[in-house]
Amino acid sequence: MTLFSTKDNPVPEGAESGVFRTEDDLGLRFARWRPEGASRGTVCVFHGRTEKIEKYYETARDLLRRGFSVAMPDWRGQGGSDRLLRNAMKGHVGDFADYQLDLEAFMREVVLPECPPPYYALAHSMGAAILLESARLGERLFDRMFLTAPMLELSLLKHDVAARRLARVLNGIGLSRAYVPTGKVKRLSELHFEGNRLTSDPARFARNLTITLEQPQLDVGPPTIGWMASAFELMERFNDPATARAIRQPLLIIAAGDDRIVSTPAIERFAMRLIAGSHIVIPGARHELLQERDIFREPLFAAFDAFIPGSDA
Repeated sequence: MTLFSTKDNPVPEGAESGVFRTEDDLGLRFARWRPEGASRGTVCVFHGRTEKIEKYYETARDLLRRGFSVAMPDWRGQGGSDRLLRNAMKGHVGDFADYQLDLEAFMREVVLPECPPPYYALAHSMGAAILLESARLGERLFDRMFLTAPMLELSLLKHDVAARRLARVLNGIGLSRAYVPTGKVKRLSELHFEGNRLTSDPARFARNLTITLEQPQLDVGPPTIGWMASAFELMERFNDPATARAIRQPLLIIAAGDDRIVSTPAIERFAMRLIAGSHIVIPGARHELLQERDIFREPLFAAFDAFIPGSDA
């Protein structure tokens, strides 16, 4: 399975890539790297909705420099993995529980056979929510989890309760595969740095947009009603105080102070209830912390180095 490069974003040297299959027989793309010299363990990187492996080459280099092996998948329905609907641009999943099949197969087929322990997770947004759900279910796949801006509650919806009810009703009457009613969908040529909610770094924004412009088949559009309804169910579980208290997985959550995608106050409430976890808020940072300016990435990786044993920063 091919990994793609752009002028400003080449594939890190030594990449291995391929496809693994899930229990429900979907083919998902993965990439894997080893550092020069002895490995201090493996960091598994799990990205958010609409993202792809190519967007995290810089993160892979950051981790390789620290002496870690790196492995990452593309979730079902996005990146270079199998799409679930005839319209490949629809961001769909029938049930968020299906992402647990992706996680289990990735660990079983890609990580455990070839990647050296101990195992750590670095997950962002939707990926962080999927890993928290795995921990809630009692799985202990990782020694420690480092989560950035987990999707515990959305901040971009002005009327959250109404949106939840509408998604549930539309999903119940058989419209799960329809796009959520978001109004006009912007074309790639209409996307601009000014006013974006993701990052305050113009260079990284341009780099990520170039990946999508040159390899549009890796892109995915707005979510479907089915995806949204299932996401709301997951977020409602996280809103239950008992959920955080039931998690025994050691973890550190990094939240963005200027996050306009997910709710930082919801992250803080959740983290305060954790038994084996804590959180840090980076003031001024936007949602995509790993795609942010260095002034925000530096404290993020300082927290990573302090929390993940063996980091050779």
